[in-house]
Amino acid sequence: MSDFFQNGVITTLQNVCERSIEDMEAQLHVFGKRRNMVLLLPALYSEFETPAMQTIIDELKDVTYLHKIILGLDQATEAQFIEVKKRMSVLKCDVDVLWNDGPRIKEIYKTLTSKHFPGLDTPGKGRNVWTMIGYGLIDQDNYAFALHDCDIVNYKRDIVARLFYPIIHPALDFEFNKGYYSRVTDKLHGRVTRLFYTPIIKSLILTFGSNKYLKYMESFRYALSGEFSFIRSLGRGIAISPTWGIEVSTLSEVYKNTSNRRICQTEIMQTYEHKHQDLGSKDDGGGVYKMAQDIAKTLFRILSQEGVVFSKASLQTLLSSYYQESRFEILKYDALSKINGLAYDRQDEILAVEAFQDAIEEAANEFYIDPMGVPLLSSWITVRSVLPEFSNTFYEAVKADNEGL
Repeated sequence: MSDFFQNGVITTLQNVCERSIEDMEAQLHVFGKRRNMVLLLPALYSEFETPAMQTIIDELKDVTYLHKIILGLDQATEAQFIEVKKRMSVLKCDVDVLWNDGPRIKEIYKTLTSKHFPGLDTPGKGRNVWTMIGYGLIDQDNYAFALHDCDIVNYKRDIVARLFYPIIHPALDFEFNKGYYSRVTDKLHGRVTRLFYTPIIKSLILTFGSNKYLKYMESFRYALSGEFSFIRSLGRGIAISPTWGIEVSTLSEVYKNTSNRRICQTEIMQTYEHKHQDLGSKDDGGGVYKMAQDIAKTLFRILSQEGVVFSKASLQTLLSSYYQESRFEILKYDALSKINGLAYDRQDEILAVEAFQDAIEEAANEFYIDPMGVPLLSSWITVRSVLPEFSNTFYEAVKADNEGL
């Protein structure tokens, strides 16, 4: 039986039949005549050297309803920027490439930093996403934005259609849509979601009690997915995290800026495959260990802003609760793997949750020292309030880059 179960406080839009992508795209083409759709692609130049990026370009060649694509390009030389522009020019819609390492956008960051906007000296996905959103908001005719990562090995253009459809359809009233999927090959993937995010949310509820925010965060089937969409009016007021906590932080910003009734999650593909991060550890401070640490600090910060009081005793209880919940998750996924004939290494899973325990403890210690943490990149409505003419400067900089001036 198809999964149509609705739980949590947001709407879940499962794929319960074999509706053709052509049928959905035909409707989007009609809706797009009145509501411009813009696709945001955060990319490293190195991703253009992989088969995944060429697959994405080939799939997007068949998409006709997009008004524009904005590609935020990081870690690229001038020659590489020119190469990327050429490769993206085969698409049917207009493509603007933001050369984030170029002198013009670097000057943009410098100007904003001089006006005391924080975080712009920290390159990464967060800053890239923030920059693309700001540029997309310049054109007031842009109604909706969708974003996905550029390392998806099994990419299909269905992803874009399913991200846009709920927020574009004139008979629906959603402002934000989060993509979700399974991550399964011959074994289960998604360690951070399965073994860190789910049990820490449950542990926070056990330790501090349930509240509206934790119920909301518990409702997402894949809270750490990099795929989401939103309408213009919501995007203007969202701050973006420059850290690995970007996905959790973005969901939290959406929570603060709109109603749960206007938030949905959509199954955008059956299974998702992309590059896998190393586990990392307390000693090297990298890999998914660092991701878990940043997510934990983000959750602590937001909960404290919601009025939750943290103490050393309560955080010790949280660690103990996480130990119990994470081991229960291992039992669940062991059973799931067995019934589906998947490979499952319990020892690897145990090593992962032990690393995540260290990450939670280190995050708690850092939270005590600095409860505010790394500042978010300011919402674009704030930027334009301080610098009313900034949009023109930003637009001209990107235009000059793309026209080779």
